[in-house]
Amino acid sequence: MTKCGHFITCRHIEDKFCRTDTFMKGIILAGGLGTRLLPLTKVTNKHLLPVYNRPMIFYPIQTLVDAGIQDILIVTGGNSAGDFLRLLGNGKSFGLKHIHYTYQEGEGGIAQALSLAEDFAENEKVVVILGDNIIEADIAPHIRRFEKQARGGRLLLKKVRDPERFGVAEIKGNKIIQITEKPKHPKSSYAVIGIYMYDPDVFKIIKTLKPSRRGELEITDVNNAYIRRGQMEYDILKGYWTDAGTFESLYRASWLVANKSGTSR
Repeated sequence: MTKCGHFITCRHIEDKFCRTDTFMKGIILAGGLGTRLLPLTKVTNKHLLPVYNRPMIFYPIQTLVDAGIQDILIVTGGNSAGDFLRLLGNGKSFGLKHIHYTYQEGEGGIAQALSLAEDFAENEKVVVILGDNIIEADIAPHIRRFEKQARGGRLLLKKVRDPERFGVAEIKGNKIIQITEKPKHPKSSYAVIGIYMYDPDVFKIIKTLKPSRRGELEITDVNNAYIRRGQMEYDILKGYWTDAGTFESLYRASWLVANKSGTSR
């Protein structure tokens, strides 16, 4: 154990790729009805659909585990919530001792789903990842920066060809000055991908939100609240990233994973 309370896990004593485990908790948001993927989601949760050779939910779990996070909560919903337990069990196949679960009723939005994790967070910083995020890079370096951050939040951004599909960060100097959700005329090409890091104030912020025109509590409103406080930092994600919430992006996710593994033809 290091002086700061982290555990060091190495494949060999002199292994330069040594991993530092963190006591920070991870939250995977895997609720919603996945209507953009109908009829596939008529009989199952979107996050249980295959991405190449594994269920979609495996990827965000592995992302957190690879970053050293061992305490994970999955927020699910819909009519197939029990299938997560049958598939994942207690997380033993990921090297975990236990996975926590909670249930989101209906579609109240990402921020509302996150609010269900308040007791789990226990007034500590958390790493939040959307359940359809497929990434190549290790996020451990970004988590280490956030651990050293006194307060506020930290976002991961990625330059994309179609920013109008996402929340878009307007950047001035080395600061995000605003995030606009699905803008017709994006101020930049940097999308806010579904990996967020927050201090305990996130739950206080969520309680102040009002539903959007979609009737949901929006995560963009949470992020802009931190920006107005001057407490939002960001990093640019390296490697590939895609969501998997549409037929096109689901296909792209499978293609990226297959080609990265070198097994596609």
